[in-house]
Amino acid sequence: MLRIYPVLLDLVRTLSPQLHALERREPDLARQCRRALASAPLNVAEGSYSRGKNRAARYHTALGSLREALACLEVAAALGALPEVAPELRDRFDRVLGTLVRLVGGH
Repeated sequence: MLRIYPVLLDLVRTLSPQLHALERREPDLARQCRRALASAPLNVAEGSYSRGKNRAARYHTALGSLREALACLEVAAALGALPEVAPELRDRFDRVLGTLVRLVGGH
């Protein structure tokens, strides 16, 4: 399993209260964010036990899902439903995103 997997799970735990707050203000955006955020560790886990093109496809999906989750938080902040993404949280996103970009070959 990739070392970023526990980091992803920690992001899910960390963001859970914000998702509950977002649910009250922007329920559709909260659902989309929750799906995207859950998809990233699920695809990393699946990719860790896949081979060849399937592995790359799972990591690519995880990359897209994690970027979507971050975009949801950015949109929620732009709408005034959540505060801006804290720098330390953004750093954690960036760490995982960078790893996934390297794994899929920067595409």
